[in-house]
Amino acid sequence: MKYPFLMSALTLASSSLAAPSSKAPSTLTKGVLKIGMEGTYAPFTYKDDKGVLTGFDVDIAKAVAARLGLKTEFVLTEWSGILAGLQAGKYDVIVNQVGITPERQKSIAFSTPYAYSSPQIIVKKAGNSAPRTLADLKGKRVGVGLGSNFEKQLRDAGGINVVTYPGAPEYLADLASGRLDAAYNDRLLVGYLIKSQNLPVRGAGVIGQPEAVGIALKKTNTGLKTAIDKALLQLKADGTFAKISREWFGQDVSKP
Repeated sequence: MKYPFLMSALTLASSSLAAPSSKAPSTLTKGVLKIGMEGTYAPFTYKDDKGVLTGFDVDIAKAVAARLGLKTEFVLTEWSGILAGLQAGKYDVIVNQVGITPERQKSIAFSTPYAYSSPQIIVKKAGNSAPRTLADLKGKRVGVGLGSNFEKQLRDAGGINVVTYPGAPEYLADLASGRLDAAYNDRLLVGYLIKSQNLPVRGAGVIGQPEAVGIALKKTNTGLKTAIDKALLQLKADGTFAKISREWFGQDVSKP
């Protein structure tokens, strides 16, 4: 099996949960938690060789839903429209490494943070370039996900030729083929790709301090937010979260 650790993570998520709460929170469809995610963002949310949706965020979403006494329904969409889909009522929540930023908090709510990571510059494995800061990327063609935190950081830095894509697979392919000078994404993603996908890329400079990600939902869903926060707290307290995290990354990513 290409990903032997996937089955153990899924088994863990289903078997080690405590009993769900007696009253499930209100959702778009009674008894169901509709979850928006990309489905193309390994190792967080993607389809395996058999076409089964899997990933760290998928496992966390299933664990949270089980705590809430809800079934899961995953709605896949490109990152560029994922926040708009939440506001349009296409799903109850987004579980897709959504960074908690002041700008996003103006229009949507977030659970308590469930993971932390840092942005990292990605370059070709065979190249001599080793940029350590965003300033080192000035004048370079840098691939990034459209509408992501990473795109905003590149544009705010100034002087970088920012090339946007609907998802990570597209710009990593262009980086590997030499159509880009670098890419910019999550440090956890870079480590996973180097370890499991054998892509000819490598991590370069890690930028800034660890950033928090949370489960995104509408500001009006206060009851659901309270329930999700409680579920996350329980999953962390009994060790379920840490076990899922270590299956994917070899560390507990719930801490900065």
